[in-house]
Amino acid sequence: MEKDCVIILSGGMDSVTLLHYRKERIALAVSFDYGSNHNHREIECARYQCAVLGIEHIVIPLEFMGKYFKSSLLEGADSIPEGHYADENMKSTVVPFRNGIMLSIACGLAESRGLKHVMMANHGGDHSIYPDCRPDFVEAMSDAMKYGTYDGITIEAAFTHITKGDIAALGKRIGVDYSHTYSCYKGEEKHCGKCGTCVERKEAMAQAGIDDPTEYEE
Repeated sequence: MEKDCVIILSGGMDSVTLLHYRKERIALAVSFDYGSNHNHREIECARYQCAVLGIEHIVIPLEFMGKYFKSSLLEGADSIPEGHYADENMKSTVVPFRNGIMLSIACGLAESRGLKHVMMANHGGDHSIYPDCRPDFVEAMSDAMKYGTYDGITIEAAFTHITKGDIAALGKRIGVDYSHTYSCYKGEEKHCGKCGTCVERKEAMAQAGIDDPTEYEE
């Protein structure tokens, strides 16, 4: 099978599952260090997963986002709201146009390397809170990339219409080791267990019937 894709790999459950699910087609994984509380934890996991699979991994620094953009994700652990993603206060975790910026860079990488697609691991549970994870955005961004490159680079977003529980079930089926993934928005050594992404992680593991290997503060 042709290795024709770049994947945006955070090191969280979703992108790591996609990495393993599409490993035969992935030529390059790229992580972005944009100054979030949990970046360093995620990137460690991304690096580990790529080493296991023998996939090239690079990290691109985006310091300007942490310096100039407004988001609780960029302001330290104490700024992170607790609760479920459906709660109104979770909107503070949005990093403005983050996926648009990352997809643009990944598109440039793909064309520079003669690759055809950029993979991203957005999913159905993201849509209500993150505008740059919604199907309309992904379709429009893919069109922009297609028309803005000689090679017609497009986005592949295999998880757009499924839930995180569905992703966890897929990961269980293909043998993904979730102990080497990180999700907590607070970025501490242990997952806090109370922020939106921790709550969603717990729910997904339970729905998939996975014995959760994550260490939580509570």
